[in-house]
Amino acid sequence: MNQINNVCVYSASSTQIDKTYFSAAEKLGRLLALRHINLINGAGRQGLMGAISNAALQSGGTVTGIIPHFMVQQGWHHKGLTRLIETDTMHERKRLMAEMSDGVIALPGGCGTMEELLEIITWKQLGLYLKPIVILNTDGFYNSLLDMLEHAIAEQFMRNRHRDIWCVSSTPEEAVDLLYHIPVWDKTICKYSTI
Repeated sequence: MNQINNVCVYSASSTQIDKTYFSAAEKLGRLLALRHINLINGAGRQGLMGAISNAALQSGGTVTGIIPHFMVQQGWHHKGLTRLIETDTMHERKRLMAEMSDGVIALPGGCGTMEELLEIITWKQLGLYLKPIVILNTDGFYNSLLDMLEHAIAEQFMRNRHRDIWCVSSTPEEAVDLLYHIPVWDKTICKYSTI
C-alpha cells in the first residue's frame, strides 16, 4: 500500500455548476479529513475548491492552499485554510502542488482543471511525477476527455501503456481507495511496477 499523507485535488472555482459536483467534492473533503490526509489545492474560496476545503476543515482535517500572489491581491483566496502558500507564478503553484503531494485526484472542472490534469499526466509520462493520478469521473463528466485520450492512443499519438498513467473512479470513496493501491510507476519502462 502507498503511504498517502498529502493529496493534491484539482477542481473548479465556478459557482454555477450542478449540486451533484458539489456533493462529490464535499464527500471527498470529508473522506480525506477522516483518513487524516492533508488536502492540497489551489486555495480558491468558491466553487468546488471552496467546497472541498470547507468540508475537510469542518470534518477536522487540514488544508494547504497554494495560490499566486496576484490572486490573493484580487481576494480570490480562501481565508480559513490551515496553511496558505503564496507563489510568484502559476507555474510555481502547480510545481509545489505536485511536489508536496503523495497523489492527485482531479474533480470536474474547466480549462484550468483540465490543463492541470493533462500536465500532471504528461509529467508522469516523462517520469517527472511518479505518484498516483485518479480522475474522479462524477456523473460521467470526463467521458469525452477519456474518449479523446483513447483516440490519441488509437491514432498512436500515445502508446498503449500510457493509459496506465491514470485511473478512473466514479465515487469519492473509490478515488481515495485507489490512491493507496495504485502500484509504483516505473519511469524506466513507463508502466506500473509490481514491486
